[in-house]
Amino acid sequence: MTFTLRLAVEDDLPALRELMALAIDTLQRGFLSPEQIVASRAVMGLDTQLVADRTYFVVEEGGALAGSGGWSRRATLYGGDHSAGLREPRLLDPAHEAARVRAMYTHPDFARRGVGRMILDECERAAAAEGFSAVELMGTMSGQPLYAACGYRPVEAITDDRGGAPVPLVRMRKELGRP
Repeated sequence: MTFTLRLAVEDDLPALRELMALAIDTLQRGFLSPEQIVASRAVMGLDTQLVADRTYFVVEEGGALAGSGGWSRRATLYGGDHSAGLREPRLLDPAHEAARVRAMYTHPDFARRGVGRMILDECERAAAAEGFSAVELMGTMSGQPLYAACGYRPVEAITDDRGGAPVPLVRMRKELGRP
């Protein structure tokens, strides 16, 4: 079977929420403590604005949801609809600011099969087509190896403790070529 990529639609939201919970709970093991995994749920998750903006993608294989992720022309760097204090809906200026890569999740059954790279490639193409010369993301400990392999470089390490335990994250950036 081969992967297919498409834009997410509102009907995908329940399945996307399930995918995200499973990915957080499973793929963070070995990188975070059980308490940090629980805390991650407070700062990670679905931002439905991405679906409304038509910048969020779904990857499927044979009808199975393999992963999701997107990009944004808005200032919010990370977090879901429920993440207090992270929302910044202001539109970014492509001439001076980096687009955001957001909410990257892979179903554990499809991990390390190219799903994340496929989504990143599409996000970068779309952001460059809208005039952005760079993209930034907030990487989890489990996501950083993929992002580094795709050319993202660390900018800033932070710890987000709003979920009750300190969750380490790294802001990463990649310069883009023009389409």
